[in-house]
Amino acid sequence: MVAEAFISKNNSSRAFRILLLLTLLVPIFFLADLLVGSYYISIPEILQAIFRSENADSQVMLIINQFRIPKAFTAILAGAALSVAGLQMQTVFRNPLAGPYILGVSSGASLGVALIVLGTGGMLGGSIVSAISSWGIVTAAWIGSGLVLLVIVMISARIKDIMTILILGILISSAISSVVNILQYFSNESMLKSFVVWTMGSLGSVTNIQLSVLFPSVLIGISIAFFSSKFLDAFLLGENYARSMGMNIGFARLMVFLSTCILAGSITAFCGPIGFIGIAVPHIARMLLQTAKHSLLVPGTILIGALMMLVSDIISQLPGSESTLPVNSVTALLGIPIVIWIIVRNKKSGMV
Repeated sequence: MVAEAFISKNNSSRAFRILLLLTLLVPIFFLADLLVGSYYISIPEILQAIFRSENADSQVMLIINQFRIPKAFTAILAGAALSVAGLQMQTVFRNPLAGPYILGVSSGASLGVALIVLGTGGMLGGSIVSAISSWGIVTAAWIGSGLVLLVIVMISARIKDIMTILILGILISSAISSVVNILQYFSNESMLKSFVVWTMGSLGSVTNIQLSVLFPSVLIGISIAFFSSKFLDAFLLGENYARSMGMNIGFARLMVFLSTCILAGSITAFCGPIGFIGIAVPHIARMLLQTAKHSLLVPGTILIGALMMLVSDIISQLPGSESTLPVNSVTALLGIPIVIWIIVRNKKSGMV
């Protein structure tokens, strides 16, 4: 017992040190993201634009405050939200490959957005100038992701096989994509172009008005995830054990799924369907922190997810070039090798 307590204490101490390091790295990469762009701005100019705006160049202030800071802040929100959503889904479904993108939750959110944008003639990106319309789009994304998650939960209650649930999730995602394609077919040219660009994933098109909707939404979703940490710990040991400990399974599932829908839906609504972050980051967090405690995994996942999205945004800017890659392509290139590693590792251990 003493030895186990000593090991647990050492693991927690190590985890706290890693969390501290990650906390220090986030502002460093945030600053690095501000440096990258077609227009060169030095670090002193960036700091002057942020802290001493009265002495800063007006053009530099415009670029930093209206474009680069919102984009970098959006990257942090997107990485944190999608990663926490993936962590919760992997824990509840006890599936190492579960995530909002793979199981179709992001596709459900995309359908909600498509129905609003293509079905009613709304517009995406910078064309949305009203906070009311922004709340309408994000609410549609929440409903779409929630409906898909509800279907997955109903399936998982009857089918326990991990791979079968994954395959069904992929099929649901494909069916939703077909519906979205039909909506695209009947939409006008300008709306179609906006929607196609949105599906590639973009951090730079999020306006300050949209951020005023996105930030509180992500904050609420992450707060629910922190509140649900003990529920998630219990789910790791199985629902029967959780019930024996007196946990209300229905309420616990509701909290976790509510958080997941808010997080995945909010990011998908404004940034597009960004893939593989939700699958890869929770595994990186578990590997680095070497713990199963969600009171440590949730903040670790938030920080690693934020770092990974900042790095993806930096890479997508193609430093030294005026071109910008779709951020979804970059996250796929970074996340797919990790997913392959997960499959190979679990195959060797007989988990998949």
